[in-house]
Amino acid sequence: MLSLNKLEKVIELEQRLRDDYQGQLDSKTAEIESHIKKQSELQALIEGHRATIDQQLATITDLSSKASANQRVEQLNRELSNRGENLQEEVTELKKRLKALQRDLAAEREELKAMKQFDPARMKKNLDASKKKLADKTRAADLLQKSLNTSKSENADLQRKVNELEAKLAELEPEREEEEAAA
Repeated sequence: MLSLNKLEKVIELEQRLRDDYQGQLDSKTAEIESHIKKQSELQALIEGHRATIDQQLATITDLSSKASANQRVEQLNRELSNRGENLQEEVTELKKRLKALQRDLAAEREELKAMKQFDPARMKKNLDASKKKLADKTRAADLLQKSLNTSKSENADLQRKVNELEAKLAELEPEREEEEAAA
């Protein structure tokens, strides 16, 4: 009789805890999904910047072929360098945000784990789901890292091209001075 009473109290406690924490679990799940959406938006922003850089590079290449437009090329080179630095700063900021989101995600997972200890059947089901989400997030983080590496390499290529253009400009400068002296 006494054990049955205790068992009923434990069941009642378990039900009350489940009712108390279900709202928090749902809100944490929604928050995790919003973090994933933010990561996707950041990836799209990086792709947009990459397209802008490619377009600007094409413009610079076209203008460098015209010797009379040297001053314009210099201006575009300065703008491209500034934009590259700004993009690097944005990438650094995005990295910080990603790390903060990953820390938040880890904290949310720990809290979720603690809350789900009271339901063994649900724990097993949620463990599989959590593993799948972790794998997805890991893939997303890997893709973001690959994108970052690509962005860095593109920035290095752009920097190299800027240096090449500056070298060409330095080569063209003495020729122009000779032409002006001859005229």
